[in-house]
Amino acid sequence: MIRTQVQFTNEQFAVLKSISAAEGISMAELIRRGIEQYLSSRKLSDKQSRTQRAIEAAGRFRSGVKNLSAKHDQYFAEVIS
Repeated sequence: MIRTQVQFTNEQFAVLKSISAAEGISMAELIRRGIEQYLSSRKLSDKQSRTQRAIEAAGRFRSGVKNLSAKHDQYFAEVIS
């Protein structure tokens, strides 16, 4: 683990101290858990964002080829050869 310093307001410190005492864990552990929860929610949010962008991109581009979904390998091979 990496050690770092963080500054809290008096109110934040008091609440963290109270919660950690009630949970029976150190303030450091409480803060690590909070950060982990935040990072997990960000990952989900990023995944949802990528999914939404993919949905929005679907159908935007037209090749003019009627059977592209059935013969995409053939067309791809022609392009790269």
